[in-house]
Amino acid sequence: MKYIIKLTVCLFLCVCLTLTCLASPLGEQYDAKSVILIEAESGKVLYEDNADERLSPASVTKIMTLLLICEAVQDGRVKLQDYIPVSEYAASMGGSQVFLKPGEKITADEMIKSITVASANDCAVAMAEYICGSEQAFVERMNEKAAGLGMKNTVFENVTGLDDSTKNHLTTARDIAVMSRELLKHEMIFNYTTIWMDTIRNGQFGLTNTNKLIRFYEGANGLKTGSTSKAGFCISAAAKRDGMQLIAVVMASSASKTRNECARLLLDYGFSNYGVVRYAPSPLAPIQIKGAYERELNVSHGGFFTLSEKANVKKITYEIDVPPFISAPVEKGQTVGYVRYMIDGKLIGQSDITADSTVEKIGFFKIFTQLLRSFFGG
Repeated sequence: MKYIIKLTVCLFLCVCLTLTCLASPLGEQYDAKSVILIEAESGKVLYEDNADERLSPASVTKIMTLLLICEAVQDGRVKLQDYIPVSEYAASMGGSQVFLKPGEKITADEMIKSITVASANDCAVAMAEYICGSEQAFVERMNEKAAGLGMKNTVFENVTGLDDSTKNHLTTARDIAVMSRELLKHEMIFNYTTIWMDTIRNGQFGLTNTNKLIRFYEGANGLKTGSTSKAGFCISAAAKRDGMQLIAVVMASSASKTRNECARLLLDYGFSNYGVVRYAPSPLAPIQIKGAYERELNVSHGGFFTLSEKANVKKITYEIDVPPFISAPVEKGQTVGYVRYMIDGKLIGQSDITADSTVEKIGFFKIFTQLLRSFFGG
């Protein structure tokens, strides 16, 4: 009896240990207060631990700064060739900087590069002033954007993340993942976040990326680091492999090395255990149509995307569900069937099959006219 009890306890402990290892890609102990891993296209959380604790983000703040800058470029309010003036206030920023001088002007392109690669506080403030007139006005936009994205636990007090004098400049790993995902929707940002080393001022000032994963992690393509004595070491690390874009956020680590290691482990976990399947919109075989001049209706199916555990990616199958014929009239874009996607016979999603063009129903008068023309050889 005692032997059976001991065996049962041992089996229970083994199961618990196995589940713990599977549940935590970072192991039982790791050096960070808060982490989260998401797949960017779907926004699905793949792993999280204490992801909603409000913490100081340091320069990871600049993800929102860059997001608003990218929107200004997209809207035409800022051109990359614009020369951005530098105020005394912008030039006075401490911490990471490119040592802008009051009255100096460099292009928006070099400003963005300096913010992204070197975390330049002076450039962040200069861009904020150029876009909104003042840093404070820009910060109001940052908080409005955060609210619009559903970042419920975030308050920004400046554009840099400097926190010596801030009172409530706080966010969470989850909210950072949200704004990181939004920033990655702007393809232009990859022109900067993937830079390892570069220069500004006609090659006179060198820049080296504060995100070491860009050089040392396969597929790394962003995004932003940050560190202060209050915030510790933080990162929003982005990487893409086999068409899957991941975002790993690490907050309040004790050193840059352990911060990077946490991010690496999170990303490794995502790439090892998950994959994406993507079908682009494409034409299908035509469907017979009745009651129209045309005999066939050209159709296409919409795109389909799904995130799945890697073991199931190759199991995904699909079937086309369309009627043997369709009756006119048909409007362009009208749904006429579905492509259904399954894993082991279980439906996981579907895309619409739609008409490529409008087809009118042929009326009696048109039929009669057609018969006359055929009869008289017209």
